[in-house]
Amino acid sequence: MSNTYSPVPELNLLKEFQDSLGGQFFAPGFELFKYDNDLDWFCGDAPDAYLDRLIPFAYATSAGSYYALWRCDDRTDLATLPVLFFGDEGDLRVEACHLRGLFRLLAIEPEDPEDRTRLASARQRYHVWLQQNFGLTPLDNSEDADRELLAEYTRRFGAWVSEFASGDLLTHVFGALDLDVPTP
Repeated sequence: MSNTYSPVPELNLLKEFQDSLGGQFFAPGFELFKYDNDLDWFCGDAPDAYLDRLIPFAYATSAGSYYALWRCDDRTDLATLPVLFFGDEGDLRVEACHLRGLFRLLAIEPEDPEDRTRLASARQRYHVWLQQNFGLTPLDNSEDADRELLAEYTRRFGAWVSEFASGDLLTHVFGALDLDVPTP
């Protein structure tokens, strides 16, 4: 039996880093949990065949929001799948085009001064880890390289949800994604 966290090498490296912090956080509310945890943001309104295309892997906030990889196609490199944010208050968005994009987002300076102070040491270690393992730096707020791809993934995700959702769920998802609800 393997002690490997996941079949995704990038997540395994992040898990090792997270464990090395001894319980400290490096980004506000971010924490890896059991890979492919059985979470259902769709509240039972999605058939298993659809839920199987979502791979939850981390809390995004301390309030229960989480990140999941979305198997939008059959690619084998799971680290290149889009990362979805499922909010505890119904928020929903394509957060990043791939894991490395999420890793860069996690490195951004927190807005809350208390978070900046509390996380400073672990964030500095995370920046070093990010550079050493992937040659990446924190995302610059002025960078807009993935905007079009994020919009495309958002449209594709909406189309995918419309395959199984109807009524209130469909309206909510499309509203959260800022998409027009398809008309029959």
